[in-house]
Amino acid sequence: MSGSTHDDMQETPVEVTEVTQPASVPVGKKRWYVVHAYSGMEKSVMRALRERAERAGMQDQFGEILVPTEEVIEVKNGQKAVTERRFFPGYVLVEMEMTDETWHLVKNTNKVTGFIGGKSNKPTPIPQHEVDKIMQQMQDGVEKPRPKVLYEVGEMVRIKDGPFTDFNGNVEEVNYEKSRVRVTVTIFGRATPVELEFGQVEKV
Repeated sequence: MSGSTHDDMQETPVEVTEVTQPASVPVGKKRWYVVHAYSGMEKSVMRALRERAERAGMQDQFGEILVPTEEVIEVKNGQKAVTERRFFPGYVLVEMEMTDETWHLVKNTNKVTGFIGGKSNKPTPIPQHEVDKIMQQMQDGVEKPRPKVLYEVGEMVRIKDGPFTDFNGNVEEVNYEKSRVRVTVTIFGRATPVELEFGQVEKV
């Protein structure tokens, strides 16, 4: 009996696994950084960064390179035109592993003035939730372009085209689907509503 009890009470060996704390920024992890470029040259810088990374054989250390834009509807001569608007003129978002080599590649790219945030030689990445927000704005802008100029009920506008040119009036209603606005103007002492296209009015 005692022998069997001793056998039953023998401890089963437990495998011990060493646990190490992960580094705050894992080596080789891509993060998003903001690069300052000459205004109007953002897309040129975006292309140059992609080409330079590929030529240097460092494309694996770079992820997406973006110029955040949205589509906006502009009315010209009664015709709707969809154009692109930059969210952050002069800035390019770069997803990359931050090393001495990648830092120099970006910093020495033509039309780039440097990184935004942190120290000059140690930029601070932007939080992922900020990037997600920008991506969502870009997606929304593609799926449903918005007017280039937004009008609000109650604001004063000036009519710049048509029989009521140079009249000022108050916005009574805005129809973004049709890109039209109803403005109340005072003619011979009477308030008269006028239906106009966005391109026929401007903010005062």
